[in-house]
Amino acid sequence: MVENLVEQIETRFAELSEQMADSDVITDRERYAEVGRAYSSLEPAHELAVAWRRAASDASAAREMLREGEDLELRELLETSEARLGELEEELRLAMVESDPNDERNVIVELRAGAGGDEAGLFAGDLYRMLTRYAERRSFAVEELSASEGDYTFAIKGADAYSVFKHEGGTHRVQRVPETESQGRIHTSTATVAVLPEVEDVEVKINPSELQIDVYRSSGPGGQSVNTTDSAVRITHRPTGVVVSMQDEKSQLQNRDKAMRVLRARLLAREQAAQQAEEAESRRSQVGTGERSEKIRTYNFPQDRVTDHRVKLTKGEVQRVLSGELDDFTAALEAEEKRLKLEAAGSPSSA
Repeated sequence: MVENLVEQIETRFAELSEQMADSDVITDRERYAEVGRAYSSLEPAHELAVAWRRAASDASAAREMLREGEDLELRELLETSEARLGELEEELRLAMVESDPNDERNVIVELRAGAGGDEAGLFAGDLYRMLTRYAERRSFAVEELSASEGDYTFAIKGADAYSVFKHEGGTHRVQRVPETESQGRIHTSTATVAVLPEVEDVEVKINPSELQIDVYRSSGPGGQSVNTTDSAVRITHRPTGVVVSMQDEKSQLQNRDKAMRVLRARLLAREQAAQQAEEAESRRSQVGTGERSEKIRTYNFPQDRVTDHRVKLTKGEVQRVLSGELDDFTAALEAEEKRLKLEAAGSPSSA
């Protein structure tokens, strides 16, 4: 059974390798990008298949030679090879579990203050610093797209960025005594995080005639104009009603480009959500759905602890977590995601 899986991986990888070198594919930007993503996605499994072939060959050779007489070194080689084959079989099963096609993408993060007034705005700023510091610690590049009090949009760039940050999507809750609270009462506030895979313009087709583009002067605190030219841009996608505004850049063209990047990401997320709902309304193929109503994590200052409700993981030192120390949560969420996918792949309903 494992050998059949290895053969399938080898055949598919050879096909993709040929396509990557095909001049017709190379000149077709959209197709080349699609083949490239498939090739990159399959490459780790192919490396495991190569290692499995090597271990299987070593084990077979050792068995053949042991038929001619017992040898301690050959016996050790056989035992080592068989143990490695068992490990590789499990790794191959994990590698071939259907992965999220967005995992390797860059991401666009939209962070908004929720319930809680001014305190929610302050908490949104805390989450912004937490996520950007975590990104920098993991050697991702951060690009600010727009920022105002309680409202942040930024990109995180690097290999497999979405696989790391998708787990941050949802409603975050904080429990603490605000600095303005004179009676020491604990307040509960929220902020929502949307993590969108960033896409190329060739992947999401947008008809220019379906866009309403408005330009206006950017405004600062209190609504006063901070620019003497109409550099701010608001783009409305008429068929869906999705609206994106950008005003941080001094150039209208730069604001337009940023707005289009966010619009493409939102439209892709909308399309994928619709597809997932059609395929299985109740099925959750990844840890957390990113739904705004879902409370995914609580930051409790009085008890100095952070709890992720999806994996029932609690860690102390709230300030350490908010400074970008999210590795324990990411590792637990990734492990749970793999467990659920393996469970789904092995269930009768998934056959």
